Amino acid sequence: MRIAIAGISHEALNTSPIPTTLDHFQVWRGQELLHGETLFSPYPVGSVAGPKYASLAEMMDDLGAEPVPILHANGLSPSGTVEQDTYLRLRDEIIEGIQQAGQLDGICLILHGALLVEHIWSGETDLVRSIRAAVGNDVLISARFDLHGNLTEEFANKTDIWTVYRTAPHRDAPQTLERAMTLLAHCIRGGHRPRPVFVRVPMILPGERATTDVDPMKSLLELAIEIGQQPGILTAEILVGFGWADAPYSTSSVVVIAEDEAHLPHARRQAKRLAQAMWDQRNNFTFDQEVAASADEAIDLALAAEESCVFIADSGDNPTAGTPGDVPHFLSRLLAKNVPDAILAGIPDSEAARTCFEAGVGATVSFSLGGKLDTEYGAPLEVKGTVEHLCQPDQDSKEVAIATVQVGGVRVLITDRRTYFSSLNDFRMAGVEPLDHKIVVVKLGYLMPELRDAAPREILALTQGYSDLDFTRLPYRYVTRPIFPLDEEFTWSPVISNVAGYGA
Repeated sequence: MRIAIAGISHEALNTSPIPTTLDHFQVWRGQELLHGETLFSPYPVGSVAGPKYASLAEMMDDLGAEPVPILHANGLSPSGTVEQDTYLRLRDEIIEGIQQAGQLDGICLILHGALLVEHIWSGETDLVRSIRAAVGNDVLISARFDLHGNLTEEFANKTDIWTVYRTAPHRDAPQTLERAMTLLAHCIRGGHRPRPVFVRVPMILPGERATTDVDPMKSLLELAIEIGQQPGILTAEILVGFGWADAPYSTSSVVVIAEDEAHLPHARRQAKRLAQAMWDQRNNFTFDQEVAASADEAIDLALAAEESCVFIADSGDNPTAGTPGDVPHFLSRLLAKNVPDAILAGIPDSEAARTCFEAGVGATVSFSLGGKLDTEYGAPLEVKGTVEHLCQPDQDSKEVAIATVQVGGVRVLITDRRTYFSSLNDFRMAGVEPLDHKIVVVKLGYLMPELRDAAPREILALTQGYSDLDFTRLPYRYVTRPIFPLDEEFTWSPVISNVAGYGA
């Protein structure tokens, strides 16, 4: 049993002014895919049971399958639309690798689900279309997805199996890949031809309103798992969707995958059941953390808190949703309020970072900070401070350089390019221990797992920006209407919108 492994994983915000190029990807080829722990487990596991396997190589060996590793390109950080030439270069290398691989029984794709490509729209759809054209209808294709993906009917028609993260914040990336690969191996061995049933649910949600430890997502996922355990059903999956992507196919969706044609009628009934359950909960999706209506309100709450440390998420300028991440509004409010002890993580500004590195630790520096990538929601802020710490990675590293500058009572973490701070070690690289400070502002939506587990208190600040959590304030142009919550007064019932399997 020979299974090819490939994929392009990226989350693209097409309203962002920053295009995604090849430099924004980490690319693994051949044996690098099989032995890279980072590829197999890109998120901290946290409270979820650890992955069964330490690497793809170990998993494939246990499945008794011969891996044929081609290429996987992983976006270093969500950003804007992927440039067409960048995508085509990666796609064509994958297709060439598959064509040269010899006889294949299956293909497992490692995808995100929100790959928007210049002039192409859905990169996942174009990729699987190209693969089908190369291998024909007999080779089974499985895929692994992030929970925040937007899929198309054509993708559902050309792919046999897909699995989706069941945690947000994400903790189960390796387990989701394991399910995709295990189901693929099961179908190859058993001679099954899966039949996916895809239903689009007309609503767009931010991930922060659909975390999985609380209802309604908790109960919906329990229902999906129950459906997936029924006879003749391979799996049932829910995609919350990536609501900030302004695309005609941006919606939530569900899929129920029948093991074969005989179980397709049952899968259809269960897909409608799951989709209806999600729609019925549309008004109940809400935040699972404390919320502040503005930066000022969040700062005031944190200063008055009994807790020794409070994490505040600057949600409107969240680079994990693809924003530029350099809006200095929150920093301006911390300084205006003379906050005595805070960290702001962080602001990408290559010019300011270079000034700090040239000046050295202990130097006094002055510059215009931020507001250079995102000129829609921010403007440069004039600051003066002292360089406290410099972190310079190896020249060939994909890691960012960080300059820590003390500005008043605020330690500002300035990076030489876009990134996000998702772990305690990210802060320690900048020479700060976050839990030792009263306020830690991070440019995120919900906190990533390690930070969420460590934070004594978490406040979500509903700031404006490209990743505004109030979708009614965003200028959508392409989403298909009516759609909730942009439209509220309309009725809907589940409609199966794919033909349940390619080449049926």
